[in-house]
Amino acid sequence: MSSEDLLFEVKDHIARITLNRPAQRNALTADMRERLSEHLQQISDDPDIRIAIVTGAGGVFCAGADLKQRAATGGARAEDGSPASVLAPDPNARWSTLKVAKPLIAAIDGYCLAGGMELALACDIRICTPTAQFGLPEVIRGFFPGGGGPQRIMRAIPQSMAMELLLTGDRIDAEAALRSGLVSRMVAVEDLMPTVDKLAARIAGHAPLAVRTVKEIAVNALDQTLEQSLRFGDQLRWIIGQTEDAKEGPRAFAEKRDPQFKGR
Repeated sequence: MSSEDLLFEVKDHIARITLNRPAQRNALTADMRERLSEHLQQISDDPDIRIAIVTGAGGVFCAGADLKQRAATGGARAEDGSPASVLAPDPNARWSTLKVAKPLIAAIDGYCLAGGMELALACDIRICTPTAQFGLPEVIRGFFPGGGGPQRIMRAIPQSMAMELLLTGDRIDAEAALRSGLVSRMVAVEDLMPTVDKLAARIAGHAPLAVRTVKEIAVNALDQTLEQSLRFGDQLRWIIGQTEDAKEGPRAFAEKRDPQFKGR
């Protein structure tokens, strides 16, 4: 599969992943999922990258997995060949379980369905256009979301709405997504990428270690008691307080200049 179906670039500390199969509604092939995992790992590991944007070309975010490719192999997923596979990691869905240390922003236009919806749910911030449509329709096809959809959507929106989407396979529009908190903003189509680029640049301009740490604290808080989370946060806050960037911020404020954060 050509690398042109998944574009990756880094500029000014901001990485951008673009799903680039617009004629196929940016449906994910097995090869694309593997390379997506590699890019997300690179984003997490590369100290020059501070934040990443995930989007789709051609007015579509992603309609999910390439079902034609799956049907060509008999309909079942290759990794479902034996009971033992239930206990093994799914190599084609590694991106869904990767812990990406940097913030991820999903820029969503058009269809955001199935695996595409799961990819968006794996991002920290989601911004969409009025034409966006969201759904997890796998149950209609005889299976269910395997890339973290049920687990993440229950954490993203109210329980009743999440269960209705999972059990019916129905879609919701951008207005409903905004009301439920699935997305943080809805902007005009022509404003989507400028808005996301501006937001990414603003976050990239903050102290990288502080940004990474506050994401870690916030994500872990979902699975901790308040007391556990507060104690965890106190420990990490002390560590970040010893960094050069933590000293540069107050110094720049006192000197009435922009801070120069170095990530150390």
